[in-house]
Amino acid sequence: MAADQRPKADTLALRQRLIRSEANDLALRLARHYTGHQDVVVLDHAYHGHLSSLIDISPYKFRNLDGQKEWVHVAPLPDTYRGPYREDHPNPAMAYANEVKRVVSSAQEKGRKIAAFFAESLPSVGGQIIPPAGYFSQVADHLLCHRHIRKAGGVFVADEIQVGFGRVGKHFWAFQLQGKDFVPDIVTMGKSIGNGHPVACVAATQPVARAFEATGVEYFNTFGGSPVSCAVGLAVLNVLEKEQLQDHATSVGSFLMQLLGQQKIKHPIVGDVRGVGLFIGVDLIKDEATRTPATEEAAYLVSRLKENYVLLSTDGPGRNILKFKPPMCFSLDNARQVVAKLDAILTDMEEKVRSCETLRLQP
Repeated sequence: MAADQRPKADTLALRQRLIRSEANDLALRLARHYTGHQDVVVLDHAYHGHLSSLIDISPYKFRNLDGQKEWVHVAPLPDTYRGPYREDHPNPAMAYANEVKRVVSSAQEKGRKIAAFFAESLPSVGGQIIPPAGYFSQVADHLLCHRHIRKAGGVFVADEIQVGFGRVGKHFWAFQLQGKDFVPDIVTMGKSIGNGHPVACVAATQPVARAFEATGVEYFNTFGGSPVSCAVGLAVLNVLEKEQLQDHATSVGSFLMQLLGQQKIKHPIVGDVRGVGLFIGVDLIKDEATRTPATEEAAYLVSRLKENYVLLSTDGPGRNILKFKPPMCFSLDNARQVVAKLDAILTDMEEKVRSCETLRLQP
């Protein structure tokens, strides 16, 4: 193939996004076929893909476009740093699950029927959120009969597209952080399954899959089951196992969390450091009491890091969360280098602020 005929990087990136979106779109179809219902409960600030069906269930997108559809119901993000139930709450998992119950009850009072609760296992665009342990279980099928979603006739869809395949270290799937008794009805996968190659996957329980099969409307597409994509996926799994990248994510992620925790002690702008494995968020704030997002400072910091050959971006409603989701081969030395540059820039920012305050106070 001639050089000018080869797929460009931006074309491959677009294909990867579309493949990822197709997985979530199929999950939505599966849920609706199985339940016979239409409505979906999602988390605030969620993002699930670029297709029209997924923009409709992504508050991060639809609030800036056509608005919220009547069949979409939004529950609060289970954020224990900025949300209504924070780290000092005695049981934030139950409190946030009860918010889902409230949303479902409100929808049912209007005659709506729930097909699915759709959530990233670790909300990323929402700000690198770590839901409190037990939250998903209580939303889906809690032992104490808090069956908010399944009692409503819906299924639980876990979007693992950004966080699956060992990134969280402790487990292969991020939803496993919620406890051994929690199993989603549908799991979607993408991105890391192909290490950049556009490939995605949907897994479902037998009842859900058989209900879809019984419709007689088969699922297929031009690239479905491509032997090239299958070979890529198998190669990724082999490397994950051979290089022990899941254990690597645990050790390097813990070390990176420790280094970033030291930055929180040293720099007042660092309000919170949260994460697991190689999924970490650093919440930048203007004031500790109000936790006002340091949006401008975060943008400046990211720009300065880029000048120092470190690529980071921001997430969260306030665009103030530094997101750390490096390649799984990210090393201890890489962690040291990144945090050293982060420290130097934060120190420089603080010195500039002090200099400005000194000049302002001079007669």
